[in-house]
Parts: sequence; C-alpha cells; structure tokens
Amino acid sequence: MLRFWANVIGNQLVWLCAVIGAGHGLRWPALVAAAVYVGSQLAQSAQPSVELKLMLVAIGCGLVVDGLAGASGWVLYAAGNDSAWIAPVWILALWAAFAMTLTVSFAVLQRHLVVAAMVGLLLAPLAYLSAARGWSSVVFATPQWRGVLLLGLGWAIALPVLAACARHWQTRAVPLATLAPGDTR
Repeated sequence: MLRFWANVIGNQLVWLCAVIGAGHGLRWPALVAAAVYVGSQLAQSAQPSVELKLMLVAIGCGLVVDGLAGASGWVLYAAGNDSAWIAPVWILALWAAFAMTLTVSFAVLQRHLVVAAMVGLLLAPLAYLSAARGWSSVVFATPQWRGVLLLGLGWAIALPVLAACARHWQTRAVPLATLAPGDTR
C-alpha cells in the first residue's frame, strides 16, 4: 500500500513541479522531478525493464499527442521549443513520469481498456486545463474546446495503448525467482 501512495503522490509532485516551472518559463524543474521520481520507481520495481519500455512508449505518445496539439496552434506551451511540432521537454518528462503509474496506481486500467479510453478522454484534459488556469503553463487558443478535445482524443487513444502494453509486457516478463529449478521458459 505504501508503494501505491508513493506512486500517486510522487507523480502528482512531478506534475506540480513541471507546470509551475513551465509557468515561470523553466524546463529544469520537470526534468529534475521526473528523474528523481522515475529513478525511485525503477528502484522499487520488480520488473524495471517493463517500466523502461513503458516510459519509451509514453514519451513517443507525448511526442505525437502534444506535438500535434502544439502544431495545430490550438494548444500553446510555456517553456516550449522553437518548433511547435515538437512537444516541450517538460511535457515529455510528465509522460515519462506518468508511465511509472501504469503498473502501480493505474494498473487497473490494464484490464479495462474502455475505462482507460474514458479516463484519457475526460480526465487528461482536466490536467491541462488546471495547468492553464493555475499556472499559465498551457494556453488554449479560442475557442478552447478545440484544443481540449484534441488532447482528450489523443489521450483516449494513448492511454489504452499504454495500458495494453503494460499488461502484455508484465504477463510476458516472469521474474527469475518464480521459476522452478530447470524451468527456462
């Protein structure tokens, strides 16, 4: 239970560092917070290779989802890059940190991909809206609903993909300690 709460609270602290930092034009708070959090989660993980693969896929999802959102002009990121097509590094740090939740606090989504899609569609945009209203780290062009919908649809696709990857890789990765003598699976 302690790992669950450390996973949830740690991820939220990364989010706060990232959006507050970006709102002040800084990228490094997200990178430092995500590095500490990801490192701590990898150290506690029974299958760090699964976590690392999830992190790479999540960063890829972030490049696509937030890259498209930025390129559309409907979502503008503080502390962004010169090219709107490339998601800001602080956003990618958030995706990397979020990947660490897929086998712990959001593990339930592995068995419920429709729920994962709904969480992505409805709850992910709320995080962006909070970042926009609370710290101005994200700005939505008028009318706001276009950027919110674009991010929601992106997350509605990305989150089930990530949950399915987590499920697949966890079932394939059998810890050596659980193998019987002579079993080489």
